[in-house]
Amino acid sequence: MKNNDREPIDNEISAVTQFPVSFSIFSMARSHHRIAGQLLREAGLYPGQELVLMQLWHRDGQSQNSLSRSLRLDHSTIAKSVRRLEEAGLVTCSRSEEDKRVTLVSLTQAGREIESRVTQAWSKVEEITTEHLNDEEKARFVALAKKIAATLEK
Repeated sequence: MKNNDREPIDNEISAVTQFPVSFSIFSMARSHHRIAGQLLREAGLYPGQELVLMQLWHRDGQSQNSLSRSLRLDHSTIAKSVRRLEEAGLVTCSRSEEDKRVTLVSLTQAGREIESRVTQAWSKVEEITTEHLNDEEKARFVALAKKIAATLEK
C-alpha cells in the first residue's frame, strides 16, 4: 500500500477490483449500519432491535421462533435482542398457555410509544441512502437486492 493506506499499489489486487460486487455489498452495508446505528442510539436502541419492534408493531405477541423466522435471524441473536429490549422496558416475555416451551414476546406501553421515533430514524436512513437515486433506480436496486438475497439463501 502507499503511504496513505488508501490507494493500492499498481500491481496489488485489492478486494475492490478482485471482488467488486461482494465488496460493494460489504461497503454499503457497513455504511448503512453505521448511519442507522447513530440514529437508533438517539432512540436508545441497538441496531437490529428496531426490526424486532417493527415485527411486534405489525403483530404483537409473537413467539421468539416466529420472530427468528420472519427476520431470518438465528435463535441466539433474537434471544439477545429480546433480552435487551426487555431490560429496556420495551417488551415483556411470557410462556405460551398452549405450549409452555414457547416464549411469547409482547410490547409494553413504552415499546408502543417508541414507534414514531424508530419510524423517523428509518425514514431518515432511507432518505440519506436514496438521496441520489431516482424512482426507477430505487426499484431496480430493490429488485436486484432481492434477487441476490434469494440466491444467497439457497
